[in-house]
Amino acid sequence: MNKNSSGIVYSLLGIYALMISWHYNHSVVLLIVHYIFWPVYLVYELLTGHLSHDLWRTIPESYFK
Repeated sequence: MNKNSSGIVYSLLGIYALMISWHYNHSVVLLIVHYIFWPVYLVYELLTGHLSHDLWRTIPESYFK
């Protein structure tokens, strides 16, 4: 991966973390906090199992339906 494509992947993962945060919390304050610490938040969500049972896919799909 070159520098440009890794930056795009990093940005898309950040947006993905914000989508998950809004799905579970519906709070602007928590959205801002999760925006600042999104890599930690994304790992936390993965480790606690909030994205299991196909939720990793259905949460982003719910925004585009």
